[in-house]
Amino acid sequence: MIKEIEVELDGFGDMADITPEVEKFVKESSVESGAVLVFSVGSTGAVTTIEYEPGLKKDLPRIMEKIAPYGDSYEHHKTWGDDNGSGHVKASIIGPSVLIPFHNSKPILGTWQQVVIINFDTRRRRRRVILQILRSC
Repeated sequence: MIKEIEVELDGFGDMADITPEVEKFVKESSVESGAVLVFSVGSTGAVTTIEYEPGLKKDLPRIMEKIAPYGDSYEHHKTWGDDNGSGHVKASIIGPSVLIPFHNSKPILGTWQQVVIINFDTRRRRRRVILQILRSC
């Protein structure tokens, strides 16, 4: 079972909590146990789990900016003539996907653990996210 959702996000580390969509997808799958793959389509988007609260929504982009600053020179800019090399680096560090186990048709997440999509591009983007059920054998 597979589903695509879209999330509109500003650039530079803007993020959204997609946990409700993941939970609904798992429940509607009618699969009792397995895992759900959550995958961001595109190389400047990332998926991870965090405690989705105002402080971390600011902290994560701030720390990622220290790791791969926007103003640095990136070879990627020479290749394509654009300005989002730092976004590609940030997204590759976090990664495009998470795999979340579920049981009784509910994702197994910690109390303060939410699934988020992050846009590290330098502009607003409509991020495509693929949800896919992997059944237990």
